[in-house]
Amino acid sequence: MGVQTKICGISTPEAVTAALDGGAVFLGFMFFDKSPRNIAPDAAWRLAQPVRGKAKVVAVLVDPSDAEVDRIAQVLQPDFIQLHGAETPARARAVGQRARAGIIKVLPVSEAADLASAADYETVADHLMFDTKPAKDADRPGGAGRAFDWTLLAGRRFQRPWFLAGGLDPWNLAEAVQQSGAPLADVSSGVERGPGLKDPALIAAFLNAAKRA
Repeated sequence: MGVQTKICGISTPEAVTAALDGGAVFLGFMFFDKSPRNIAPDAAWRLAQPVRGKAKVVAVLVDPSDAEVDRIAQVLQPDFIQLHGAETPARARAVGQRARAGIIKVLPVSEAADLASAADYETVADHLMFDTKPAKDADRPGGAGRAFDWTLLAGRRFQRPWFLAGGLDPWNLAEAVQQSGAPLADVSSGVERGPGLKDPALIAAFLNAAKRA
């Protein structure tokens, strides 16, 4: 059966090769100054060249300005823009139209009530992503390697394909998919040997686990 995968925060050719060799469907490039995975648009463009036609190129942005959207769209020409901030449904639609790209909208989760916001984005996003809600004092979005209660998603039906994210790694992916029913899985820090340092062996292990999940 298996689950489709996105390797996020890629910044080296070795990580690109490992992701493609292992069958990742989406490769994400992070454009956010506070992230250890932040990358310049022209560097991302070079890394994305082997990806074209084999997997989808995703630009990860956090509450981007129009100028930032325009720059990333022009330089990288991504297939999808992943919105990881507090973007409203209207803003998500506008970004997609402006960039002529699909939209992946990240929704932070810590309790069942947090899933209600998905309905607001299902008409404007191509994919949803459920990630761990950051701590109140966090200076950047995302789960920071922490998982939420995967069973909150069990049996849920959404109008769009959705990713499970937050705290996933090669060793817990099968359990996460089993408990949540996720059709798609996103990983970043779970395949790193240090902040922002992707490990090709861990990428391969995660993608192998995804095929068996």
